Amino acid sequence: MSLKTTYGPGRFALSFELFPPKTSDGETALFAHLVQLVKFAPAFITCTYGAGGSSRDKTLAVVAEVKRRFQVPVASHLTCVGSSVDHLREYLTQATHGGVDYVVALRGDPPKGETEFQPADGGLRYANELVALLRAEFPHFGVAVGGYPEKHVEAPSFEADLENLRRKVDAGADAVLTQLFYDNQDFFRFRERCQQAGIRVPIVPGILPVTNFAQVQRLSSMCHARLPRGLVESLEARQDPVSQFQVGVDYAIRQVGELIRQDVPGLHFFLLNKSQAASCVLAEVDLPPRTPPG
Repeated sequence: MSLKTTYGPGRFALSFELFPPKTSDGETALFAHLVQLVKFAPAFITCTYGAGGSSRDKTLAVVAEVKRRFQVPVASHLTCVGSSVDHLREYLTQATHGGVDYVVALRGDPPKGETEFQPADGGLRYANELVALLRAEFPHFGVAVGGYPEKHVEAPSFEADLENLRRKVDAGADAVLTQLFYDNQDFFRFRERCQQAGIRVPIVPGILPVTNFAQVQRLSSMCHARLPRGLVESLEARQDPVSQFQVGVDYAIRQVGELIRQDVPGLHFFLLNKSQAASCVLAEVDLPPRTPPG
């Protein structure tokens, strides 16, 4: 199954990203939120893969249950961190048997406390090597990779970052899911640079509505996402949680509306395992017609 079909000409694909819940209560809440979100007809739902593969079994369990309950195509993230090629093959074999449709292939961040990525013994150093492994040995998976509108923090330049992305696409990636961003001009410049670099696969914007100021501060530090002054000032001016939530949702509605008008092939929502903000945004924008998933 190819994500190029999911994002084919005249199609628009909505997707949601989960992480493996740590408790049974968290898992119950997650699936309750998904009941609301699947009403928006997502093309697929993804689940992240813990640092060093720490949540690999939980990731597969989550996506299998999502597919069983909602009959929606599912994707597993997969990183190179802490895994030999044999371990990666083992995981991908399990994912195949578990009904996973797509893989989001990432190098992964260095483990906590380390400043540089180091491949595991017998492992891979770059995401393009993981894409190549998927294409050579597990060609039935659709493959997405990550893209960075504001440049990956480790890349010395935008040009070097785009060259890394092009290597992933040349290795066989079907689509690019971007890191979150809050200024659409950053995305539009990134998309134009991709086109100029000969990257022709769909570039899908990653969206996370920010609904409180503390969250803004954490995200700007973790994800190196530039925060528009107007958004920060609006959140600072409102101290109660309800008002801050509405500020973030209203901002995301405007952001998503502009992206849709500029013909993005889809939207990839980072949920933080909740539904309220994404549901509020999606209820207020005019989504393009979508082909039912499957």
